[in-house]
Amino acid sequence: MLKCFIEQTERSIPIVSLTAKQWDSWLAKQKPAAQQWLATLNFSVKPGSTVLLPGSEGQLDQVVLILNDAADFWSFGCLSCSLPPGHYHYVDINDEVFFHRAAMAWGLGAYEFTRYQAATKPQVQLLIPPTANIQALNAKVKAIYRVRDLINTPTEDMGPAELADTFVKLGKSFHASVKQIVGDDLLKENYPAIHAVGRASPREPRLLDLTWGDKNNPKVSLVGKGVCFDSGGLNLKSGSGMTLMKKDMGGAANAIGLAEMIMLLKLPVRLRLLVPAAENVVSGNAYKPGDVIKMRNGLSVEVGNTDAEGRLILADALNEADSENPDLLIDFSTLTGAARVAVGTEIAAFFTNKEGLASALLKNSEEAQDPMWRLPLYKPYQKLLESKIANLNNSASSSYAGAITAALFLANFIKEETHWVHIDFNAYNVAARPGRPEGGEAMAIFSLLGYLVKKYSA
Repeated sequence: MLKCFIEQTERSIPIVSLTAKQWDSWLAKQKPAAQQWLATLNFSVKPGSTVLLPGSEGQLDQVVLILNDAADFWSFGCLSCSLPPGHYHYVDINDEVFFHRAAMAWGLGAYEFTRYQAATKPQVQLLIPPTANIQALNAKVKAIYRVRDLINTPTEDMGPAELADTFVKLGKSFHASVKQIVGDDLLKENYPAIHAVGRASPREPRLLDLTWGDKNNPKVSLVGKGVCFDSGGLNLKSGSGMTLMKKDMGGAANAIGLAEMIMLLKLPVRLRLLVPAAENVVSGNAYKPGDVIKMRNGLSVEVGNTDAEGRLILADALNEADSENPDLLIDFSTLTGAARVAVGTEIAAFFTNKEGLASALLKNSEEAQDPMWRLPLYKPYQKLLESKIANLNNSASSSYAGAITAALFLANFIKEETHWVHIDFNAYNVAARPGRPEGGEAMAIFSLLGYLVKKYSA
């Protein structure tokens, strides 16, 4: 069990959660000493704010948290990193789903990346009652911790081989089938783009492949972009542009996280997880602007920009995943800065070719408070990917609509009838929010998991 949770304790401090509209009614019922304390503090009743109430002997007697609204579970995530050490429990939360989410926010707020330095957050623990599913809660929070740890780990310790180690260990823990195609074997197995992007690094590129579940169940395939570091290749990024490029495997991390949750919940699906893993760096044999790559599906692609590498390795993996005619195909990637410009860093942009699927994802996104926003697969922009010497160019001829043209590029490697979702996100919190510390982040996972549970659990 995670250190931030506890199942039994002799004493725990109550946490009362209120909306601003409920404040006056609650305050009127409190003892005069508590009312005087709050008046002395001149406590401002604003969403997200907390106040500590002392007991008669000066001990911490009660915590009050102000919520944005009755559905706001994320604000609980600010408590596990700010309260004094001790044991705590939630008061008057009778809805099981809300309690689960509020406890999850507590657990996610307690996260700290401690690989290179000692923990600094206080040791606070939330009491989980016997009626709650502590196993599911622990497992979900651990899966998000894994996603964050993978993204936060510098490339020196999280290259293609190290990412593969995590992949293999996860597969073994769920008795899944796992294989790797490494280095020049990628050419033998017809994955030319993954090889081209990763061949300049001494750390060999590879395709990681996991399958799990009854082969007679509906096929759900996940693909995650695993560029463990992106220098831009010969179209070299600036120094500031490379600062956070350890997170360019955030798509792989999120795909792994969702796969872990699917296997944990034992969803009745045939899961396949594909991660093309590579470093996009510079050496004498680096792929070059102007090169033409004959892709896995036979299309030729001119390399207009070596810094548009993510779509190349995804194309190989997506084409393989699509060859099995999955019931649903989802890919995750930190693909374009244009998506960040469109929706910012806190929202996952997504594309899909199916209207019903889009509506369902938006609904689940709202329910899970895990923001996603749809961008259009506007086919007339396909002309921006034209090449004079090949079927396609990996870099659009215009700087506009970069997220759309990247998605359209990927669409060339998937059948029109496939139910496909393409996620383009930041996978990184640039600033801390309740339950979401600064650093690597799981995005869109809870929205997608909610959709998958509804679709396949029955």
